[in-house]
Amino acid sequence: MMNKKTKLFGTDGIRGKANTYPMDPATVMKIGKAIGLYFKKKDKKTRVLIGKDTRKSGYLLEQALSSGLCSVGANTYLLGPLPTPGVAYLTRGMRADVGIMISASHNPFYDNGIKIFSADGFKLSHDSEEELERLIFSDELAENPIAGNDIGICKRIDDAMGQYAVFLKEQFPKHLSLEGLRIVVDCANGAAYRLAPKVFEELGAEIFVIGNNPDGININEQCGALHPKALAEKVLLYKANIGIALDGDADRLITVDEKGSILDGDEILAICSHFFMERNRLKDKTLVTTLMSNGALDEVMKKMGGKLIRTQVGDRNVCKLMREKNYSLGGEQSGHIICADKATTGDGVLASLLLLEALLEKKQTLSEARKIICKNPQVIQSFSVSQKIPLENLPKLSQGIKDVEEKLSPSGRVLFRYSGTENKARIMLEGKNEADLKEYARTLKETAEESIFYYKEIGSSEQILQGKKN
Repeated sequence: MMNKKTKLFGTDGIRGKANTYPMDPATVMKIGKAIGLYFKKKDKKTRVLIGKDTRKSGYLLEQALSSGLCSVGANTYLLGPLPTPGVAYLTRGMRADVGIMISASHNPFYDNGIKIFSADGFKLSHDSEEELERLIFSDELAENPIAGNDIGICKRIDDAMGQYAVFLKEQFPKHLSLEGLRIVVDCANGAAYRLAPKVFEELGAEIFVIGNNPDGININEQCGALHPKALAEKVLLYKANIGIALDGDADRLITVDEKGSILDGDEILAICSHFFMERNRLKDKTLVTTLMSNGALDEVMKKMGGKLIRTQVGDRNVCKLMREKNYSLGGEQSGHIICADKATTGDGVLASLLLLEALLEKKQTLSEARKIICKNPQVIQSFSVSQKIPLENLPKLSQGIKDVEEKLSPSGRVLFRYSGTENKARIMLEGKNEADLKEYARTLKETAEESIFYYKEIGSSEQILQGKKN
């Protein structure tokens, strides 16, 4: 039975352990029903596209979603393994009413999730998610029985990857070619394991591919955007010009230069924003990123005569602001790069083509281009938590953060946040002395763990006392 107090949607859709609430077949079927009812058309059947990454649980959830959708009269079209941005693109291109991606992105194989796109290819608003959540927990799902010809159908789309590959290649300038470039591509054993090699090879590159043998459980396992060390080694081994690392659903990009050095999303954004500025393609000379991005990125934009605007963490927050203000480029340190005049969400393959365009046009190697930004040292501590207690309820931790911020002042900062997709907390420190940052981060992590544990114990004791009073 579903707990009505449980919030399903996090910062990026619904996510959890596969075959466990809320990613169990019964709940996912209800989610499918709710999506079908929410997007239901009066005069025609609702068209829903469903894509997935390579997790073995994708088969289970794909069928559950489709069953729920068909049971309320929606027609579903299964795309098979396809990057998240590919689902967003095809939702628009095939004029579907909604697109659904089954993926837990960069998480391990035993997790899975659901991301939902509306007809315009953008992720659902928070208001829409709240209404869907209300439907899922309501009795309305049982109030719409249909039968006979009103039941929806389910079909497979065989050329989804081909359609998306054509779109990607069309975004690369006709006067440029990847001929003569050696590229190592790490597909993270994920959704782009066939697509990415196809695109780069057909644009002329000599490619070497790793992380392209998914078995249902090796997605993101010591490979891809979260683990680019193996890619760096291959770049040096093959004397490649660049290494490209995607994550499980291929909406992130991390790169490796020809010298084996790893570049994160901030560095990619610095290179691309400079290229955009030179060609008058950066709307209002503004780059959009999040609180996590390195302070050096602010300095880069100032030197170029532009500005940086920060949002809360999450590519959907970046995309929301870009959409509201019509900005052209944005992204996250983690590798989500959003080029708004070409896509509606982060796209690892598309971003790599944009980066390659910049390098070819400026006749630079990646190691030369990266010199535009000299990042400040950052230290991030990530740890599991049993519950996500608001920072204002953890006075000892709050005071500890204030004390460290004073020590790092004026150039340093501290950011404490909970993951929106996992039961984890993260503490990020930025400053000038990495050794100091590591020591402060260790201390704050210990304080955070102690504070959260203490809060949990106090809460449990109060519940016990309250039960005795009653």
